[in-house]
Amino acid sequence: EVQLVESGGGLVQAGGSLRLSCRLSGFSFDEYAIGWFRQAPGLGREGVACIGLSDRSITYGYSMKGRFTISFDNAASTVFLQMNNLTPEDTAIYYCAEEKSVVHSTAQALGVIFPPNEYDVWGLGTQVTVSS
Repeated sequence: EVQLVESGGGLVQAGGSLRLSCRLSGFSFDEYAIGWFRQAPGLGREGVACIGLSDRSITYGYSMKGRFTISFDNAASTVFLQMNNLTPEDTAIYYCAEEKSVVHSTAQALGVIFPPNEYDVWGLGTQVTVSS
């Protein structure tokens, strides 16, 4: 069974950092990409970053470049999201989700993160709260 489990969320002060983890299991990693999304109350899910698990190609959301870094540790079966210089506007539930590699390759070529409907399996999310 495909399973994605997020962890690492919590409460942090503005300007601080968090590292989120997405533990992966139940599928062949080289056939998929993993995206990080976030959803604040009353808003839709926003693409944060996406990484191909085979080629490690990366796309960041428009407002995340320079602050957030996505990475994949194959040995640990984990995709990380390092978040630096956090602001209260980053407060949201952060989700990781699975996307087929062939879909990711198209998004990568376009330099975008595809919307949530292009992702097939989701974790339950981890709450990130940034205080001012």
